Amino acid sequence: MAEGKHHHHLFHHKEEESSGEVNYEKKEKHHKHMEQLGELGAIAAGAYALHEKHKAKKDPENAHGHRIKEEVAAVTSVGSAGFAFHEHHEKKDAKKHGEH
Repeated sequence: MAEGKHHHHLFHHKEEESSGEVNYEKKEKHHKHMEQLGELGAIAAGAYALHEKHKAKKDPENAHGHRIKEEVAAVTSVGSAGFAFHEHHEKKDAKKHGEH
């Protein structure tokens, strides 16, 4: 009875991945999408930082809290931009390896 029992795993590995071949086109596309998400995150966090800066000026009672949120958003924006930069280079590497 134990022979016919299959274990269910959260992540399934595909046949082509277990063969040792690397699909560089797929990797390039993946890194392109991740780069675009990083860019989007940087833009969104930057916009939120500007929003909080404006709120700090308009609401002097709670300005300290708005400045903290602004700084966190600014750091998040820089981190997202760094991630996008990293993914851009990963995409270039996948493209270079795929051409060989």
